[in-house]
Amino acid sequence: MQKFKAYVQKMLDFEKDAFNKFRVVHDDYALNPDKFQDEFNLEGEKILTIVRTWENKLCMQSEKAGYGSYTTNLAEKFQEEVRKHFPEIVNVGLKVENKSQEASRPKFRRFPNKLVTSIFQIKRIKLS
Repeated sequence: MQKFKAYVQKMLDFEKDAFNKFRVVHDDYALNPDKFQDEFNLEGEKILTIVRTWENKLCMQSEKAGYGSYTTNLAEKFQEEVRKHFPEIVNVGLKVENKSQEASRPKFRRFPNKLVTSIFQIKRIKLS
């Protein structure tokens, strides 16, 4: 088994309770993003902290062994493996506003020489 896959499995086993709780929220969010957005962001923030910690452990071990130039690819593979388990994790920290939420806003925005309408808007929110 490749090292990044082994680290993902270790992470999932070691933090089993947190990931089981996130799995429920993740699946609910995948079915109904509007309803579960806040809960998903709250739980997702905790999970992202865990994922970053384990990613750093993996990359530090490789850097100590003299393979520092490969850590970027290793980190990307680690993140891809995490996304295989939790595909919606990339949406942690996003707030999606649809048409009904934008009803109170102006329908047109003016840019130089352009008039643009927006059906929806995605904003990144800052997680603490």
